[in-house]
Amino acid sequence: ASLATGARQKDNIFYEIRTYDIKPSKMKEFVEVVNKYFHLRIAHSELVGFWSAELGAMNKVVHVWKYDNFAHRTAVRHALANDKDWQGKFISPALPLIEKQHNEVAYLVPWCQLGKPPKEGGVYEWVTFQMKPGGPALWGEAFQAAINAHVNTGYTKLIGIFHTEYGLLNTVHVIWWNESPDHRAAGRHSAHEDARVVAAVRDSVRFLESQQNMLLIPLQCSPLK
Repeated sequence: ASLATGARQKDNIFYEIRTYDIKPSKMKEFVEVVNKYFHLRIAHSELVGFWSAELGAMNKVVHVWKYDNFAHRTAVRHALANDKDWQGKFISPALPLIEKQHNEVAYLVPWCQLGKPPKEGGVYEWVTFQMKPGGPALWGEAFQAAINAHVNTGYTKLIGIFHTEYGLLNTVHVIWWNESPDHRAAGRHSAHEDARVVAAVRDSVRFLESQQNMLLIPLQCSPLK
């Protein structure tokens, strides 16, 4: 199946991707507050992962939340607003440390299940593809083929693929896991010499506007480590 709109919406589960730019002098303090008090937030809804950017961006964190539907998210947000511990222990000290906040709503593509790394201690690569307008009907099949070509090389582990519903449309976020940055670099080098990968990527990039990569390190509270 391609990234068909109908297929991804047969269940109502969606993911909120939240990206925060932290004040450069406050990153250490922000991480300390997260490590100490973020369990208060996780008590309200499911956290998929929480990472800080190591390469490709600086002083940035990304966290992903899973919701059953929009009513579920509304109920969670209402409960958080009324949670005095969360507001007092985390929100009050954390907000002055944040420069900017951004959120998106996205669905997992129907041909990808949310995965887990084979072990803890690796690194995550967050790749954002801005595709040409026209949606999955235009570029979904070619994009899937390019992803599968990389998966089939075996050098990297696919964690998840998200397609935006709110935010900048025609955006696809792909999360990969690797044992280390050097392992990823070696795998990428081999993949670029694989004729099957080259052919699939060449077909897909016809629909690509831009691409951005970040190397991410999971925080203590992250279920994906």
